[in-house]
Amino acid sequence: MTIGTVADHRSREGGAIIYPVYSRRSGGLSVGVNLFPDRKLCSFDCPYCEVFPFETDIAFNPETMKAALNSAILEAKKNGITVQDICFSGNGEPSMSPFFTEAVTEAAAIRTNLVPEAKLVLITNGSGLLNPALFEFLKSASLSPANLHIWLKLDAATEAWYQYINRSGIPHKELLSRIRDFAASFAPFTVQTMLCTVNGVLPPPEEDSAWVQLVTELAVLSAPKTSRSGVEANGAAERQVNLRAVQIYGKARPAFEDPLTKAATAAVLEERATLLRQVLEKTGTTVPVKVYE
Repeated sequence: MTIGTVADHRSREGGAIIYPVYSRRSGGLSVGVNLFPDRKLCSFDCPYCEVFPFETDIAFNPETMKAALNSAILEAKKNGITVQDICFSGNGEPSMSPFFTEAVTEAAAIRTNLVPEAKLVLITNGSGLLNPALFEFLKSASLSPANLHIWLKLDAATEAWYQYINRSGIPHKELLSRIRDFAASFAPFTVQTMLCTVNGVLPPPEEDSAWVQLVTELAVLSAPKTSRSGVEANGAAERQVNLRAVQIYGKARPAFEDPLTKAATAAVLEERATLLRQVLEKTGTTVPVKVYE
């Protein structure tokens, strides 16, 4: 495998299980792990999704994954390239794969052996939290030495925008309830939110305010009780939370349903970030809010 030949995520539609890619949110080389090399499989149907329909006869195999992951990391190191993270994303929702827990465990071991400074990242829409066993696995993996960084999708706080931007059959209230439970379990996680237009429409003001309220609630829920009790009534005391960061990002790659969705302006992304920062500050909560155009 040649690192330089993989310039973007289009390679995974060729069926690659391991795909090194330069990622704006990782800030450098991310070694992707794709659990669905044969087809797209996701519990969401986001109109901005960059994964085009495809089929191959390449089946996922844990041994192939381990060998390819070792090879990609060793080649990067040989060429003096820093591996920022090993990231589970690929052609759908990783937690839907029957190999998910095994693959994360194996990748964590490889990371520890070869690139202990790199992060282990899961990009997820959160639907796996509805499964009690997966909920406990993700909680344990985030708190254990594996230090799994969970980037949790939260595109919508209202039912209306959820159906517009994620188009999922999973009940929105049920999903948000489990996300709240996960935050309250004190498992570290990151919120990631896509902002784009759908049919030329941006999220309405009621969605903006509901989203800010929801993310703030998750930040407060993620604060250990000792930290919560130490917050002054006026919110001036700093609150330690397990919400690692909030990522607000825009549409930057072609999607199968283009031009249904289009990139929002940098000003729109920054406006949402500013609203959240202002409310978090009032609660005494310190959470990095990052914008990626």
